[in-house]
Amino acid sequence: MTTPITETAPRRFERDALRKRIAQLMGMTLLTATACFLSAGTVDWPRAWIYLGLQVAIVTASAVLILRANPALVTARGRIHPDAKRFDKVILRIYVLLLFAVVVVAGLDVGRYHWTATLPFATVYVGVSLNLLTTVPVLWALMVNPFAEPAVRIQKERQHVVITKGPYRFVRHPMYTGLILGSASPPLILGSVWALVPAALTMVLFVVRTALEDRTLRAELQGYAEYAQQTRYRLVPGIW
Repeated sequence: MTTPITETAPRRFERDALRKRIAQLMGMTLLTATACFLSAGTVDWPRAWIYLGLQVAIVTASAVLILRANPALVTARGRIHPDAKRFDKVILRIYVLLLFAVVVVAGLDVGRYHWTATLPFATVYVGVSLNLLTTVPVLWALMVNPFAEPAVRIQKERQHVVITKGPYRFVRHPMYTGLILGSASPPLILGSVWALVPAALTMVLFVVRTALEDRTLRAELQGYAEYAQQTRYRLVPGIW
């Protein structure tokens, strides 16, 4: 008679962390859906359902891939650490407001007041493609960087070191590259010209965040200044 294989405590912890993180992200998606349909005044908005379905698929697939490649990060990204930099706590609050502003403005524009003509449906394909494409550098960075917490801080208790592999070979902030480019995706999928305004502000916000984070890492993280000399560009190779 064979003895049944029991799941180890670390593995159970990882699975519990994954479930908690997925629940957090799905909760955010539910709030986004609520904002979408309340602002539009209707649930008969196919483009919104496409956008929300895409987010659910990306969140679920990303969580599973990160659990396999970088399990410690699943827990680390579940909360903002108390010693995170103050500037980044402010930036993250603004970022969340802008995320909701995109869908609310789109709902008011497309669903209620029709401030501008709805973008042609072909932009859905462009927006979905852009979303999937820009997920690649974000997910790649999360898979190789165990220190990619949601807010900027020097993680001394985790022996924080510079990560130079994966997408970090090409630019110093590959996640932000993806997030900046991907900010144009929701307005294109939802079909709202006016939603491009908060999307553009999101892009500017992440450029500012990149500059502030880069300055912090140069000053406080050992080895980062040397890394910056080798990997010269923050976001876009050959430009900045």
